[in-house]
Amino acid sequence: MKTSIQTNRKITWCPGCGNFPLLVAAKQAIEELEKEGIKKENIVIVSGIGCHGKISDYLNLNSVNALHGRGIPVMTGAKLANEKLEVIGFFGDGDAYAEGIEHLIHAARRNSNITVLVHNNGVFALTTGQACPTSKKGFKDHTTPFGNPEEPLNPVSLMLEAGATFVARGYVAKINHLKNLIKEAVRHKGFSFVDILQPSFVFNNTFKEYNEKVYEMSEIPKNPSEKAKEKEKIPIGIFHKSAKPVYEDVVREIVK
Repeated sequence: MKTSIQTNRKITWCPGCGNFPLLVAAKQAIEELEKEGIKKENIVIVSGIGCHGKISDYLNLNSVNALHGRGIPVMTGAKLANEKLEVIGFFGDGDAYAEGIEHLIHAARRNSNITVLVHNNGVFALTTGQACPTSKKGFKDHTTPFGNPEEPLNPVSLMLEAGATFVARGYVAKINHLKNLIKEAVRHKGFSFVDILQPSFVFNNTFKEYNEKVYEMSEIPKNPSEKAKEKEKIPIGIFHKSAKPVYEDVVREIVK
């Protein structure tokens, strides 16, 4: 679907990749936010290193392709420099939960007024399928041929514990739901985090499993920590939303 913020760059993701519907949801969300009054020139997207990082080539917006795991400091710096900017980050699970996990935790703790969207396919796909922090225990690839010995990281639980004021999970096969989550995340004042289930069709095709297990929560749960740990089914939606002073406002007051 051609939109006003789509570039003419050839999309080079693997056919069937979950990044395609994620791109559609992101484009729709940004265009609807633009109609609500967010100026296109005030939107800045930051991407990292990985398959997801190509998204900055496909969105006709101000963008920065950052060093591996170092995108969130760039986002915080942009927001500190210009409070009018809407800074949206697109990162892979390797970029956010491996190399960059320390920045993710501290941005959540500070309540930096940025939006972090993580393409979580449970594998290092760009480098052809190695196990990553969200790979399932027992996952087999050419670096763990006898099965991954580690328990997977739960990103939603981590962000709840870190103090993020907006925590959500989406699924790329539910485009409209994901679009609305992205819009809510950008509208929120404070640190917004969305873990996006995004299967790698070639290296970790979890579409069938997610289609069977994923369900939409009807409301924000009263006990988000317990809800985030569900295993038989996979809830998607907003787990937590709250308000507290944002990092950039506090810093500006100190400067004054």
